[in-house]
Amino acid sequence: MKKVNQDLLNERRKCTFDIGELTTLIDGGPEKTRDRKEKEEIMLSKTFDRVPEEYLSHKEKFENAIKQSVIIFSLVRRLQKEGKTTISNYRDVISNLLRSTTLRDGSPLGLHYIMFMPAIINQANDEQQAQWLERAWNCNIIGSYAQTELGHGTFIRGLETTATYDASTKEFVLHSPTLTSYKWWPGGLGQAANYCIVVAQLYTNGKCYGVHSFVVQVRDEETHEPLPGIKVGDIGVKFALNSVNNGFLGFDNFRIPRNQMLMKHAQVLEDGTYVKSRNSKLNYGAMVFVRVVIVFDMVNYLSKASIIAVRYSAVRRQSQRKSGEPESQILDYLTQQNKLFIAIAASHALRISANKLWDTFNTINTELLGGNLDRLPELHALACCLKAVSTSDTASFVERCRLACGGHGYMLSSNLPLTYGLVTAACTYEGENTVLLLQTARFLAKTWQQVASGESKLTPTVEYLKTASSKNIPEKWVNSVENIVNAFQIISVRKISSCMENMQRRVSSGSSFEDAWNMSSIQLTSSAEAHCRVIILMSFYEEMQTCAKNVSPELRIVLNQLMELYSVYWALEKLSDLMQYTLVTSEDVESLQAWYEDTLRKLRPNAVGLVDAFDIRDEVLQSTLGSYDGRVYERLMEEALKSPLNAETVNYTFHKYLKPFMQGKL
Repeated sequence: MKKVNQDLLNERRKCTFDIGELTTLIDGGPEKTRDRKEKEEIMLSKTFDRVPEEYLSHKEKFENAIKQSVIIFSLVRRLQKEGKTTISNYRDVISNLLRSTTLRDGSPLGLHYIMFMPAIINQANDEQQAQWLERAWNCNIIGSYAQTELGHGTFIRGLETTATYDASTKEFVLHSPTLTSYKWWPGGLGQAANYCIVVAQLYTNGKCYGVHSFVVQVRDEETHEPLPGIKVGDIGVKFALNSVNNGFLGFDNFRIPRNQMLMKHAQVLEDGTYVKSRNSKLNYGAMVFVRVVIVFDMVNYLSKASIIAVRYSAVRRQSQRKSGEPESQILDYLTQQNKLFIAIAASHALRISANKLWDTFNTINTELLGGNLDRLPELHALACCLKAVSTSDTASFVERCRLACGGHGYMLSSNLPLTYGLVTAACTYEGENTVLLLQTARFLAKTWQQVASGESKLTPTVEYLKTASSKNIPEKWVNSVENIVNAFQIISVRKISSCMENMQRRVSSGSSFEDAWNMSSIQLTSSAEAHCRVIILMSFYEEMQTCAKNVSPELRIVLNQLMELYSVYWALEKLSDLMQYTLVTSEDVESLQAWYEDTLRKLRPNAVGLVDAFDIRDEVLQSTLGSYDGRVYERLMEEALKSPLNAETVNYTFHKYLKPFMQGKL
């Protein structure tokens, strides 16, 4: 093993808690840590001769990604055959893929696991699952998920692709009537997938029944040629995720058998009779699952970014704070701590909220099987706002980490620019964030009507609306996490109440409900975000109360400091709300700022230990700045020498162009 940077060694000696204990807590217990490490050993057992991807063409990136993906996913198949991964613990399958993958810019096979199979699990009936799921699980077929179109994204009801049932042949005829109806963005569809889930407008017996999902073969299983009536290809170069092979897909009266409509919830009988689902939102199960996965994905990316930036900041020295002293580690500057420590705290806050969302997803799924649909709107609203806020926050904090690394953070070899490209994409895919917040706001508006009418029973995640609306605001502010949580609850309640009052006033003045909603939409998205902040803060606070009983005193202190930092950070970020809706004064703000800065100081000795506890291996991190050994400058030079321009000391362009130009001959 190569020598570890002395500054990093010193940082690890300063750590006041057991790093392994925190790793185990993050994983969910010692057994899960052992299981994760064992699977990582398998997943990372294959090494690749790497040409840095930034030097490859778009075509070469795809070909390289396919080669590596096949090797990586064959290891997943090995785990399956050994019984170490099963379809019954599907989230763990996804978690292992997200955490252990060495594909920096995405995989063309990723959507097969993240959306194709979940759609079959959630929307296919037993007979269809028997037909498709094992083949998909074993990767005998590779699938994608085609919903978004060239002309329509988040507005699913506006999709133009049609699936018209022909009772005479017992087939659906899929058709793309316009250019804007072409499917656009499905991952892996360009060249990798031979099947996909297609979301289309269902027509039967001359009537449209809205969007439904269909399993569609798009390429021949042997030759991989597109089937007749299918037009499919790659959409081209993007800001990031260029290995994902996003595709386009069009249909020219393409026929599929009736039983390829996913029929767990709604059916079309042989004679064309439409059998309605108990609840139209049951078809959104796969989408909700994906939004759960996205929140976990953001935790993974934010953990990586904070590891890279904190380790680099411990190694990098810049300027003398006092004459005669050596240059200071930039991690000693309070401004650097302000940039980075919130990313660590947010990783924990979002992880806890993601676990809560996953538990809620499972609980409500169980209730659905029993015929209880009461909490389905709550689940949809929760998944929408957590997806929106987690992706937005992660994009902001990852960029903050990149900027904190100065010029070296701008190098692609740091892996921070690529990470930013991946997380900022998540602000748009699987539901654009503003639209998702408005969907949460719609649920909150209906809930507020229940509160106003005196309804006593609310679903768990909005129960606070009833209690907070009757809370008295303390006249004297006291710095505590509990007070911040209470303040955010009051902010959320008053924002929602204000929205409803403004909408009612507009309607009373002659506006239609739709116009009143549009004119209130900025406030509505703000209300939805405020609600989500309450959920995250409450979850973090409650989890810390629970885990305080199960961890060592040393770790408890540090976890509480992270919780305090996260809470007071957002209190300071939302000062205008605090001052508008609570009795916080300017003196209280000074007190909050002092508390925040003091917490940064307390966390400083444990900064490297905290990111080490994320336990992400160098092979996955793939960063010149963030490796465990801290050999930042050596790795930067090693990567620079891989540039094709360094293969020769003089490039041909000198003699052909530059020299004649310099001599005035060109």
